[in-house]
Amino acid sequence: MKLRNVVGAAAGLIGGAALSNRLLSARAGDLDPPLPGDQHTYRWRGFDVSYTEAGDPDDPDLLLIHGVNAAASSNEFRAVFDRLAETHHVVAPDLPGFGLSDRPPLLYSGSLYTTFVSDFAADVVEDAVCVGSSLSGAYAAVAAGEVDFARLVLVCPTATTMPGGRRVWLRSLFRSPLVGRALFNALASKYSIRTFNADHGYYDPANITDEVVDYEWRTAHQPGARFAPASFVSGFLDLDVDLGDVLADIDEPVTLVWGREADITPLSAGRDLAERADARLVVFDESLLLPHVEHPEEFVDVVTGDI
Repeated sequence: MKLRNVVGAAAGLIGGAALSNRLLSARAGDLDPPLPGDQHTYRWRGFDVSYTEAGDPDDPDLLLIHGVNAAASSNEFRAVFDRLAETHHVVAPDLPGFGLSDRPPLLYSGSLYTTFVSDFAADVVEDAVCVGSSLSGAYAAVAAGEVDFARLVLVCPTATTMPGGRRVWLRSLFRSPLVGRALFNALASKYSIRTFNADHGYYDPANITDEVVDYEWRTAHQPGARFAPASFVSGFLDLDVDLGDVLADIDEPVTLVWGREADITPLSAGRDLAERADARLVVFDESLLLPHVEHPEEFVDVVTGDI
């Protein structure tokens, strides 16, 4: 009897988790475009990569590469996209595995994303100003060794987000079909999204609107949404490079943008990178990891060269 009870309870838990996973995916529905503008598809290595384009094609090209997290997409640039399109031809992809781009169950890696940034920039833009956020700032910096950019603007860039190295067991756990989906759903719940943004992303919690949380929650509950983040949380999207050395070798001008109160990548790291790479450092007060979201007008001025 006891064994049957245990088996029955386990089956009930598994069945409940499976039902919960299906219900959450159904509630998320289809994802709206992350940004206003023309939607296009770039075919790359079997992926259909979605990107948004806006502005006059005769204006200078500007490439926006969003950061990486459980609910990432090019929607990160919503506060500055229209303003930047007034003076630039702006292109913003959803990285493979995120947003409206394909999300196949691959073993995603940092080298995959550096290659994507390099190939996408070579094929879609020309001599662009490239804006990269957080870990994608490192991807853009490495890609600059393969493709010509006019300038790099990197927001709190880092090559390493997960101390302790790569964890195969953790990636496998998040990739598992039932338990992995349940764990990821907890990681990407509206409560978790709001809490992470309040603790690390936004200086002013009032900027974490229901609309922001809802979009991030919906993008994190699309089919295949957990596979790229599974590599992220287990350290496989980090790069085995010294970012200071990479930036020092770049010929193009580099501007580093930092939130004064950023904690995951503190300002001290920005000062060290700026000194080693002889890069310009612009510090935003009352800001954590997302100065471009909380101070859009000032950030646009940095990108366009008015500051």
